[in-house]
Amino acid sequence: MEIAKLGEFGLIDRLTKDIEIKNDSTKKGVGDDCAVLSYPDKEVLITTDMLMEGVHFDLTYIDLKHLGYKSAMVNISDVFAMNGTPRQMTVSLAISKRFSVEDIEEFYTGLRLACDKWGIDVIGGDTTSSYTGMAISITCIGEARKEDVVYRNGAKDTDLICVSGDLGAAYMGLQLLEREKSVYYQQVEEARKKNDKRALEELAHFQPEFSGKEYLLQRQLQTEARGDIIQKLREAGIRPTAMMDVSDGLSSELMHICKQSGVGCRIYEKNIPIDYQTAVMAEEMNMNVTTCALNGGEDYELLFTVPIGDHEKIEQIDGIKLIGHITDAKFGQVLVTRDNQEFTLKAQGWNPLA
Repeated sequence: MEIAKLGEFGLIDRLTKDIEIKNDSTKKGVGDDCAVLSYPDKEVLITTDMLMEGVHFDLTYIDLKHLGYKSAMVNISDVFAMNGTPRQMTVSLAISKRFSVEDIEEFYTGLRLACDKWGIDVIGGDTTSSYTGMAISITCIGEARKEDVVYRNGAKDTDLICVSGDLGAAYMGLQLLEREKSVYYQQVEEARKKNDKRALEELAHFQPEFSGKEYLLQRQLQTEARGDIIQKLREAGIRPTAMMDVSDGLSSELMHICKQSGVGCRIYEKNIPIDYQTAVMAEEMNMNVTTCALNGGEDYELLFTVPIGDHEKIEQIDGIKLIGHITDAKFGQVLVTRDNQEFTLKAQGWNPLA
């Protein structure tokens, strides 16, 4: 069905008619001029992300359901990175005429799967037309006790530097998708030049080569916010001194923490967690796997610092890796390689304005 025939309010009603409120702080959701929230005893956390087709996502290799899921998760991740609990979300879309109502329903299916996973209420948003494809703007609202909020500026000398999960897999998943996309379009171009109709018909059933690399695709297309790590830290009685999620690359994020905290750092290449498939893919593409892990981005793992006294507690938590320690600012930000050489960390991750 064409979106124009349904109209803005008809589309909103269709997408949100069966939403059930899950949080006491949500007093009024979709259906009025404003949502109404109540946080009498908590700090309110608010984060917004804008995603543009052709810049942040490519619909050649991500379907709308996965896009909806990922769009929600990258916002949810920011709330967890503040040691908060996500509660509400608003969703605004700009969509061109090439999208049908059913397409947008697929997007909302993925988005609501992400929200349902963490008990988040979709409470409003906006829709409008676009001449250039799809644009997505999502705001996630969370809560935390004042004493629990963790900022980027709290790291102190001798603190331990920790990271959840593994790094570089999402970036290698993107490289894999881009490679197979390039292979497909090269074959199409060659078939067109030769006017080979049979080859063009066969390319309609083109199957990319993803065997043995499923984890890389999952990391790129099905982003997961690490609320499970936040829960493990709380259960262990650990409050990070500084924290952020790894969206633009480990090196960039660590340098943000160091700059805002007025400290230096020392991390060890041998301790950076890297999945086997990431290493294999990097070798296949003649790329340095450590560089990919340091600068790849889109992992959405949690990077955080904890007091040195929490060393034993951290080592007992599955899914967390100790990669280094905070130093005095005068020592700078240093990477120690496997052969004990020292290099200054450089922020070479994703730049959204580049």
